[in-house]
Amino acid sequence: MKRVILLAISLFAVSSLIFAQENYQPSKENLESREWFQDAKYGLFIHWGVYSILGDGEWVMNNQKIPVKQYERLPSFFNPIDFDAAEWVSMVKKAGMKYITITSKHHDGFAMFDSDVSEYDIVDKTPYGKDVIKMLKDECDKQGIKLFFYHSQLDWHHPDYFPRGGTGSGFTGRPQNGNWDNYIDYMNAQLTELLTNYGEIGGIWFDGMWDKKNADWRLAETYSLIHELQPGAMIGSNHHVKPYPGEDFQMFERDLPGENTMGFNQTNTISALPLEMCETMNGTWGFNLQDQNYKSVKRLIQTMVKASGYGANFLLNTGPMPNGEIQPENVDTLIKMGKWLEKYGETIYETRKGPIAPQDWGATTIAKDGTVYIHLLELKDENLLIPSLPEKINSATYFTGGEKVNYSETDYGILLNIPKEKQENYDTILTIKM
Repeated sequence: MKRVILLAISLFAVSSLIFAQENYQPSKENLESREWFQDAKYGLFIHWGVYSILGDGEWVMNNQKIPVKQYERLPSFFNPIDFDAAEWVSMVKKAGMKYITITSKHHDGFAMFDSDVSEYDIVDKTPYGKDVIKMLKDECDKQGIKLFFYHSQLDWHHPDYFPRGGTGSGFTGRPQNGNWDNYIDYMNAQLTELLTNYGEIGGIWFDGMWDKKNADWRLAETYSLIHELQPGAMIGSNHHVKPYPGEDFQMFERDLPGENTMGFNQTNTISALPLEMCETMNGTWGFNLQDQNYKSVKRLIQTMVKASGYGANFLLNTGPMPNGEIQPENVDTLIKMGKWLEKYGETIYETRKGPIAPQDWGATTIAKDGTVYIHLLELKDENLLIPSLPEKINSATYFTGGEKVNYSETDYGILLNIPKEKQENYDTILTIKM
């Protein structure tokens, strides 16, 4: 039997409020983490769990209505002998990414780390028997990549996740009773493990509050716990509404900040916090055998550019296969994006949102020295009128080649003349000095 961690909850519970860590003041370490995060701009999202065995995405338990007792058989088939943490992290670096966010526990409740408060984890329930989170964290430390942990607040497996929410109900076979406070204690205990057993981490990426919008999630307690254990760790939550006090970055699921084409984003608020947009390479997060609807390299690069134009990071997802390998199609895309960033990365990394908000034609980013980059993503012909910049232009050159750009500043904006031979496939970038 594993020992039970008894949390000294009162040590961290500084507020009884349900939805906020009121009066939260980020630490010096946290503010430094926020600055690093905004400089990093690009990371890999990894959705990996026992659900990969079924090849039908990370929601397979809910979508196929698999009862808990049947789903609990999956771990005995999970033996990712081809998992190579060094290979994963090396690929991330070649892709030009600066951090990884990996699922420590998804909605199915199965922990991909060695947990002392539950035996429902990769070490105790799989023939593989190794802590992949530990292996990945050690390799990230060696290669200089930050690691964030995705952690699901929603849990389709735990009996104390009660009353049931909008998903995972009616088929799991769990008793129709439970102690909600016990569940939150359990969640906080697992978070304590993640925050104390794996060294310094980038932060916690929460998901699942939307399943029970009106529940007492005891956020003040959980957020205080995280900030106390790791003052530099950043907290973000995919709850689709404006950030609560205690959160350190705001995320947007499969949409650029302020947009809602996917129907997830329930607020028009774009906060002053660091921003992040997450996106899939096909249509699903977890490994899906039949989803071959891969986005093109051009589309993904242009999405990353527009995200940067909003000042947001781009967190691009892959769902590794059950054997521990990342799909070759995904690796190919990531390496091609990395090649593009080798040449154009200075117009993305360490920049902030530009003086002209992203539009159909493209976006702008601004470097710390005041250089403005105009990213022309869609050019229908050789002339384009864009909004005026805040100051008069001193020089305008092509990022590639350094030749002068033909332009004129008018009362209606800046009229650019970009000959066909100067137009690049993904992004024609202009360097502006003012």
